Amino acid sequence: MNNNYSYTRYQKPENYVPRWITPLLQQALEDMPVLVLTGARQVGKSTLLLNEQPFRNFRFLSLDDFDVLRQAQEQPEALWAGSDRVILDEVQKAPHLLPAVKRAVDQSPRRIKFVLSGSANLLLMKRVSESLAGRAVYCVLDPLTLGEINQSPPPDLIRNILSGNWPKEGHLDKPLPDALPGIQRGLMPALLRLNTAPSWVRWWDGYVATYLERDLRQVAQIDALVDFRRLMELLALRSGQMLNQSDLARDAGLSQPTAHRYINLLETTHLFKRVPSYASNRTTRMLKAPKAYWNDTGLAVFLAGYFQEEELRKARELGNFFESFIYHHLHVLAQLMTPPARLYHWRTQTGQEVDFVLEFGRKVVAIEVKRTGRPGYGDANGLNAFLSHHPDAAGGLLLHGGTEIRRLGERILAAPWTMVTG
Repeated sequence: MNNNYSYTRYQKPENYVPRWITPLLQQALEDMPVLVLTGARQVGKSTLLLNEQPFRNFRFLSLDDFDVLRQAQEQPEALWAGSDRVILDEVQKAPHLLPAVKRAVDQSPRRIKFVLSGSANLLLMKRVSESLAGRAVYCVLDPLTLGEINQSPPPDLIRNILSGNWPKEGHLDKPLPDALPGIQRGLMPALLRLNTAPSWVRWWDGYVATYLERDLRQVAQIDALVDFRRLMELLALRSGQMLNQSDLARDAGLSQPTAHRYINLLETTHLFKRVPSYASNRTTRMLKAPKAYWNDTGLAVFLAGYFQEEELRKARELGNFFESFIYHHLHVLAQLMTPPARLYHWRTQTGQEVDFVLEFGRKVVAIEVKRTGRPGYGDANGLNAFLSHHPDAAGGLLLHGGTEIRRLGERILAAPWTMVTG
């Protein structure tokens, strides 16, 4: 067997974007022998592992390399011979490796460390949960945030409100940036080097083609890729809206079981998320319709057919895309908490609603998103309704497009949306 493959080592490139999740990954690997890092294709998993400590000192092996894949099939233990720090990238291509990883961990539980990374979550997580129960920590890397791009730390506004620490009233020093370019371009790392809408469209076109033609064929049998693409496009137009799967199936010309299976595939491959309804009674939550969000607004905008900025500015879905953009940042902040906070939406039978409810243990904060630059008391109607139904909540937060930070009530704060994006 040929063992003369090389192990890639990098100096941090100047354009490397540090990720907020890195300290969490470092701590997870201290606690457990195996770290499983998943996420959608192109979110930057391999780049993070090649550039951050302690991972950059690990032996990095990619199952994309034919020689490595062949050795994994014939003599897996030899891959980490002589090393006690190993990264196995694209590990879903060789799930039969996992019993060998389990044996290595059990034989030296305090010494050897593995990082398993890959994009095809459906296969990877099933095999890992069966083979490495009690030995692995699971983390998901999401697309970038504005704060990561700006190299600023994670905002602490949500944590402070949960703790009862309200910021002082005032104004930000400078106007807010235009969110639309980020919404249209998206937040995948590779997009940062592309400066024009046509370039973004070409990139997303290739991304969707790769997902349909390569990734999906790895994890599931899809009868008709055309049908699957049509369902994706219809879901994109429903971003930030209540998801009625029966209506979606009818519009897509699919059976309800097929539409349900396709949505599950999008979710398990980290491209799409369903945000459940909030209720104090946890059983009741499961009986109400979720809201639909994509993991990157750039993907949703592309699938919805908005290829030019002027088209997107006039789109009736722009408000929902903006809400999706904020959702992504809230989701990332929620995942940084230990344990991860949960996000819900809230809507009553009489139509009272708030966009998001973030729950951390027994603490809850309601969040409303408005694009207006001058929020008024009436914009907080949903938050007031939520607090009247849930008086034990920590408070309400109205995220808006202006620079002012001010109280709209004893437990309601209006704040610029950049205070949660960084």
